[in-house]
Amino acid sequence: MTHDSSALDLTSFEPVATFCGNCDCGCPQLFVDPVASEDRRIVLTDDFGQRVRMSATQFADLVTEAEAGRLDTVATA
Repeated sequence: MTHDSSALDLTSFEPVATFCGNCDCGCPQLFVDPVASEDRRIVLTDDFGQRVRMSATQFADLVTEAEAGRLDTVATA
């Protein structure tokens, strides 16, 4: 598998949050891509170099689900 180095370039993204952050393992991060189309503006990266893109509305739905406790079982899986 080859990696496109431009696919991993996050320098133009606005950082919002780092999850973990207590190590140097490439922790998952949440970004806003200000130049992306509205349906791909929110970017969540994992520590393996992968990304998920979603709209702000989709992200807001995820936050609502988390706040309601519907994701609690995932945190203990």
